[in-house]
Amino acid sequence: MFNKGDQVSVLDEDVNGVVVSVKDRQITIETTDGFVMTYFVNELLKVNNSSNLMDSIRRINIGEFAKEKEIPKPRSFVKEKKDKREIPAPEFDLHIEKLVANKRGMSNYDILTLQAETAKRHIEFAIKNRIPKIVFIHGVGEGILKAELDFLLGRYDNIAFQDGNYQKYGQGATEVFIKQSSK
Repeated sequence: MFNKGDQVSVLDEDVNGVVVSVKDRQITIETTDGFVMTYFVNELLKVNNSSNLMDSIRRINIGEFAKEKEIPKPRSFVKEKKDKREIPAPEFDLHIEKLVANKRGMSNYDILTLQAETAKRHIEFAIKNRIPKIVFIHGVGEGILKAELDFLLGRYDNIAFQDGNYQKYGQGATEVFIKQSSK
C-alpha cells in the first residue's frame, strides 16, 4: 500500500511527511519539520504528489462521511386535518363522576341507567338540532357501558357509530354520526 518516497499525511494530527521505510504494518516517515516518526498503516493517508491535503480529501467520497454525521429527522405523526371553519364535535363524558356530585348509595344498575339515559338525552338533542357528529367518552373498564351504548345506538335508523379516534381518546370513546334527513 505505501512505498518508500510516498508523500503521506497523518489522519489525526497536523503532520505531513515522506515515507522512509515500510516494515509490516508500521511505516516510518520523515516529517516536513525533519523529525522521523513511526505510525501504523491505518493512521496514514497517502497524498498523491501534492502537498495540499485538501486535494486528497476531495478524492474520498465525502457523501459516506456525511451520512454518518447526518442527524436523523424526528419522526412525524399523522395528525387529523382540520378545516378552520369546522366546529369540533361535542364530547359527552359518561363517567359517573362527571354526571353526579356523589355516587354513594347508587347501585351499579342505577349508575348504568343514569349513564344510558344521559346518552339517550344527548342523542335526541343532537337529532333535533341537526348536529352531525357527537362523541361519547365511556372509558375502557369492563366494557359494560360501551355495550349498553352500542345497544342504544343500534336502535336508531339514522345513526352510524364507530370507535372514537384512537390517538385522541384511546379505546374509551364512541363517535356517533347522525344522518340528516332532508326536511
